[in-house]
This record gives sequence, C-alpha cells and structure tokens, in this order.
Amino acid sequence: MTSIERPASPRHTRQRAEIRQAVEEQEGFATAQEIHDRMRHDGSGVGLATVYRTLQGLAATGEVDAIRTPDGQVAYRTCSPGHHHHLICRSCGRTVEVSIPSLEAQVRALAAEQGFAEVEHALEFYGTCTECARA
Repeated sequence: MTSIERPASPRHTRQRAEIRQAVEEQEGFATAQEIHDRMRHDGSGVGLATVYRTLQGLAATGEVDAIRTPDGQVAYRTCSPGHHHHLICRSCGRTVEVSIPSLEAQVRALAAEQGFAEVEHALEFYGTCTECARA
C-alpha cells in the first residue's frame, strides 16, 4: 500500500460500533487505555488489543482524529470533518477545534518553495483553559 492509498473498508462489527460509540461519548481526547478502561467499567468485554486496533483503523479512515500527547501517547476523539487543529487544556483536557487559513496558506507556500507536494501536517496547541486558570 502506498502512502496515499486508503486502507480497505473495515468490517462493521459489534466491537467496532461499541468502540466508536465510546469515543463519540467522551468530551476530549482519550488514549486507547482510557477508552478501554471506561468501556470495561460500563460492562464491555471488548479486549484492549481490539480497542487499539480499531482506534487505529478509525483514525486511518478519518472517522476519528488522533493526536500525540505531550507524553508521547496517541489519543483519539471524534471531530468535525475537514482539516483543523486543536487547542487542548493541559489540566482538564477540554478541546476546541480551530481553523487557521493563513497558516494553511503559509504551509502550502513553504512546501512549494522547497519543491514539496502533498504535504500533510499535524499541529496541536496545549495551554490552560480559562476555567482551569481560575481554579
């Protein structure tokens, strides 16, 4: 498979639906371990390996966003379609989607200037939300 091909359509299983629902119900980004822990607490019997594998598949097809946290873990969340970035609170995990058209134009110009095409990027901003700053 080349870097621009999409993976084959995933099978729609009960486990996949259960994992997708768990991601949709969360507020911010969560790691596979956190999602699995919550599912187990709610009575699910889906295994941790299945959660990891399914989340990777959902991210590959664009059904969920995946980011790398400051401590190096991958975290997942359902987001709106289209390219965007995130403001993420370090304290509570509150996440806000942001679009920065001027940045996207600069990235395209930089890539073209350096002779690159089909450039992708991921950029997340970490800070403290107003509520956490007040506490």
